[in-house]
Amino acid sequence: MRVMAIDYGDARTGVAISDPTGLLAGFTTVIQSHKAEFVAQEIANLVQKHQVEELIMGFPRNMDGSEGPRAAIYRDFAGQIEEKTGLSVTLWDERRTTIEAHAILHNSGKRMKQHKKNVDAVAAALILEGYLIRKRTQQG
Repeated sequence: MRVMAIDYGDARTGVAISDPTGLLAGFTTVIQSHKAEFVAQEIANLVQKHQVEELIMGFPRNMDGSEGPRAAIYRDFAGQIEEKTGLSVTLWDERRTTIEAHAILHNSGKRMKQHKKNVDAVAAALILEGYLIRKRTQQG
């Protein structure tokens, strides 16, 4: 079962898709657009192309666990994705994923200028990885 993780953003949205077994993060990409409708359609296209069966989307929470100021925007976008794909979207706590993604890119030798191109895809992969680990530990 393929699982897709989405790191939604104002200008760029990172996407990570698991391998067919749903155990490992595999394909990643970044959708560059400010338009939610366009991004939702691109996600729907990727869902169909990669035969995704489950959707996870990073959800902004404050460090105390309360919903962040952009929570309503993310809920609305999740609704758009559900309409386009027919799949429900699981909202996943994304606290610190962007910070961790920057650290990973920095440690790999990438300069800060180069981070913009990849940070959203890395953040989506971290969301996916966290979800897949939680899923495995709950099953076994």
